[in-house]
Amino acid sequence: MVTETVRVARRGQITLPSSLRKAAHIQDGDYLRFVVEDGAISVVVQKLVDRDQAYFWTREWQEGEREADEDIRMGRLKTYDSVDELVAELRS
Repeated sequence: MVTETVRVARRGQITLPSSLRKAAHIQDGDYLRFVVEDGAISVVVQKLVDRDQAYFWTREWQEGEREADEDIRMGRLKTYDSVDELVAELRS
């Protein structure tokens, strides 16, 4: 665990020490979400996703990814020597 004490400057500004940024994998341009609960503040690093990539992170897509990973892990897959061979099987 990494802990640091920082001073709050005018207008509530703080600087995150590099030790905290490294430990939390915070990079320039990242967004932080602050959650206040029972007087404690938690900081959660948010990674924003481009709109054209958002489909990948939907529940349905991620379930499909997990199923595909399981199929690969269990050997439930086929390989083909050519695209023509694959197309022929799809048409049969």
